Amino acid sequence: MEWGSEPGAVRRHRIRWERRDGPAAAPQLEREALAQEPLADVCGGGTRTRKRSGEGSGSASRGAGTGLSEARAALGLALYLLALRALVQLSLQQLVVRGTAVGHRGEFDARQARDYLEHITSIGPRTTGSPENEILTVRYLLEQIKLIEVQSNSLHRISVDVQRPTGSFSIDFLGGFTSYYDNITNVVVKLEPRDGAQHAVLANCHFDSVANSPGASDDAVSCSVMLEVLRVLSTSSEALHHAVIFLFNGAEENVLQASHGFITQHPWASLIRAFINLEAAGVGGKELVFQTGPENPWLVQAYVSAAKHPFASVVAQEVFQSGIIPSDTDFRIYRDFGNIPGIDLAFIENGYIYHTKYDTADRILTDSIQRAGDNILAVLKYLATSDMLASSSKYQHGNMVFFDVLGLFVIAYPSRVGSIINYMVVMAVALYLGKKLLQPQNKTATYTKDFFCGLGITLISWFTSLVTVLIIAVFISLIGQSLSWYNHFYVSVCLYGTAAVAKIIFIHTLAKRFHYVNASDQYLGEVFFDISLFVHCGFLTALTYQGLCSAFISAVWVAFPLLTKLCVHKDFKQHGAGGKFIAFYLLGMFIPYLYALYLIWAVFEMFTPILGRSGSEIPPDVVLASILAGCTMILSSYFINFIYLAKSTKRTMLTLTLHMTRTFHDLDGNVVKRDSGIWINGFDYTGMSHITPHIPEINDTIRAHCEENAPLCGFPWYLPVHFLIRKNWYLPAPEVSPKEPAHFRLVSKEQTPWDSVKLTFEATGPSHMSFYVRTHKGSTLSQWSLGNGTPVTSKGGDYFVFYSHGLQASAWQFWIEVQVLEEQPEGVVTVAIAAHYLSGEDKRSSPLDALKEKFPDWTFPSAWVCTYNLFVF
Repeated sequence: MEWGSEPGAVRRHRIRWERRDGPAAAPQLEREALAQEPLADVCGGGTRTRKRSGEGSGSASRGAGTGLSEARAALGLALYLLALRALVQLSLQQLVVRGTAVGHRGEFDARQARDYLEHITSIGPRTTGSPENEILTVRYLLEQIKLIEVQSNSLHRISVDVQRPTGSFSIDFLGGFTSYYDNITNVVVKLEPRDGAQHAVLANCHFDSVANSPGASDDAVSCSVMLEVLRVLSTSSEALHHAVIFLFNGAEENVLQASHGFITQHPWASLIRAFINLEAAGVGGKELVFQTGPENPWLVQAYVSAAKHPFASVVAQEVFQSGIIPSDTDFRIYRDFGNIPGIDLAFIENGYIYHTKYDTADRILTDSIQRAGDNILAVLKYLATSDMLASSSKYQHGNMVFFDVLGLFVIAYPSRVGSIINYMVVMAVALYLGKKLLQPQNKTATYTKDFFCGLGITLISWFTSLVTVLIIAVFISLIGQSLSWYNHFYVSVCLYGTAAVAKIIFIHTLAKRFHYVNASDQYLGEVFFDISLFVHCGFLTALTYQGLCSAFISAVWVAFPLLTKLCVHKDFKQHGAGGKFIAFYLLGMFIPYLYALYLIWAVFEMFTPILGRSGSEIPPDVVLASILAGCTMILSSYFINFIYLAKSTKRTMLTLTLHMTRTFHDLDGNVVKRDSGIWINGFDYTGMSHITPHIPEINDTIRAHCEENAPLCGFPWYLPVHFLIRKNWYLPAPEVSPKEPAHFRLVSKEQTPWDSVKLTFEATGPSHMSFYVRTHKGSTLSQWSLGNGTPVTSKGGDYFVFYSHGLQASAWQFWIEVQVLEEQPEGVVTVAIAAHYLSGEDKRSSPLDALKEKFPDWTFPSAWVCTYNLFVF
């Protein structure tokens, strides 16, 4: 029989229909005939046609023995997804996959690392410039390093250096600003062979913390892991080929200052060929490799070969480097200022208590410490004995596709190989769909029409689904219930996910009942499977063309469904959507759906806590609803055909609370305004609406007003995040009077030959200060003594400089040069300086303590004292 001829069963069936219902029923039979066209059976071999029997009526025709009811289909798919989700959760809870001989010589001991962790966190918050950070923590680290040195094997040599660098640099993080540091602290340890080494691998952590947080996960646990890794390597009887440099840096939370001081100024920096950076965006769980390179695929191979408990994803790398997540790590400094490739790891679980007082040692599981230690020790040992480290420049080109499989192992291959695989998958889909489109004209026309009509219906269902959840999200925000799901994430799944699913089902049910009236269920099931395959293939082509390594996900979502379809096609044609078909279909979808749920967990584990501290300008419900709608579209794509086959709030609110006194001076130096109050910023979208019932005095009547002529609205922003948080409150309070007040003075004012004014300033004060600049009309800021000399503006056009110092720092002296194009009576430039007292007695005030006591337990008010002085020149 020729493939283009009409099967006898179909011909007899068509004659009976035409006699009974006339020619109008012919299109229905064309669809059925097309649905019976043979496919190459890659699993069973051979070719085949499908015989239809027992179809004496339209109702019998629809379903033809499928026996699949809507209720059973919905229940089955729900149980299938829940089972996959349970498997993902089981994988995530299995922190240590393989048994480790804890405490044995040569093995990482998490108990010893926990002891280090508890000692460091017992010191309390460790802000740069505080005695806790600069003296107590440094002293403890040096004591432990000395004990490790005493126990070390004679094969190794340990050198210790305490660096206190001063420097400046500009960075485009948070809209761009300039950072200056003075006399901050780094503790550097070099472990090398007895005869020395010419090359080194760097391990980096930071022991400082944000204000008011013990910083157990960020980043004391990493420093504890590094101490234990140092102990194990130094006592090992295995000789190293290269040096391992352990950098315990004391000013990462000051926007990466200490790493800059090390990589640009320390003599050992020239030895480094690669690095591992240990960070945190959550508390415990698994540490994720979320950045590698740039390029240097040999580093990924090193991790794949050495890590005992791998957890890595190129998807996380491309998401993080896209700038979607408002964060950065020391990885950036080593990459940009040291031109060194590396690996960036971070704990990501339970980010709700990240940077809060709840980030304590007891919340970090010992197994989390063990797995991190096993991995870091193995990778460092691999690199320190690898020949590639010395000649890393030979292997620097090319990117890698890499991803772990449920934490069991990592699959990694060059991106160019990935592109070839992706385009081969695209060609397979083109052949599969092309075979259907190149059928005889009388059959192709009907299939083509139904295919593109179904594609339109699918896109409409996705668009209306997105619009529906966005409307719900906006409504939730307008009635003041934004972030109501924050404490219980699955509430958002029920709210937005259910709405998205319901809308998709609703649109396709309408299409099934009113548009595809005369088409058989099997034919429609096949058409909508092909549509989903086509859409995913389109994404695969686009992502591969853009050079994104994450395209491998789309390849998985095309290759496995296509293979599944070819394998079950014969059974589907003979028996319809029966139990055997469903079992094999779901089995074939196991890998793409399992990995999708694995990635979706990581996305929400990272993004949900961030939404609670993303500022007052980004509606978190809108963002979350959009993400959930996107996930629903992906997960429903290969299950849409079942619609046609079936018969017919853990809430921790973070607030920034500053008790401050502001003083504004005019051009003559006279005080024109002075006020004092407690300046309050809510880090989530709801602002203070949930706080007002507990503290009635914090309400919209005390909303802070922008000082239009002052840089950054005349408020003492610690970092330039004013564009994210535009809702703040200013509660009147008595003046603050620090025992060690900040001093700021104009040292000199010079007129240059090139019609500019050079202003030299000197500032002394607490360990953290912020300097702001706004030029007046007719003036521009041409250069300054900070960074590389070129001023960098923040969002909004003002200039922001972040300053910090360690103990016994000299006065901060710097200059700015203002190009005057047109003289103005109100001067050429306005500057302001804010002094932030983050530690010591000056940090607290009675009104501030009294207000903090009123906040409910589920909030975390991070509070300190601040002074702000503005001058016009």
